[in-house]
Amino acid sequence: QVQLVESGGGLVQAGGSLRLSCAASGRTFSNNAMGWFRQAPGKEREFVAAVSWSGGNTYYADSVKGRFTMSRDNAKNTVYLEMKSLKPEDTAVYYCAAPLRPYSGINVYTDRSYDYWGQGTQVTVSS
Repeated sequence: QVQLVESGGGLVQAGGSLRLSCAASGRTFSNNAMGWFRQAPGKEREFVAAVSWSGGNTYYADSVKGRFTMSRDNAKNTVYLEMKSLKPEDTAVYYCAAPLRPYSGINVYTDRSYDYWGQGTQVTVSS
């Protein structure tokens, strides 16, 4: 059974940092694009960051560009989201996502491109 499990969320003060992890199991995702999305209370889920299937390209929402960094460790079948200079507006549940097919170029910005989702991890940034 394929599973994506996020971890690393928590409560931090504005300006602080967190590193989120997404550990995959059930199959390898080393040749899949991977994405991060978030959902704040009462709001729609929104794109945060993504990495291409080759690992050669990363993509970020304008709201997090320059503050968040996505990376992958294929040996661990894991992707990460390093979050710095956190703001209260970053408060949300953060989800890891993956498409079904490897070696596939997808529109990474829409959640419709992804088939597998983790359970989410809460990030709360206090002011």
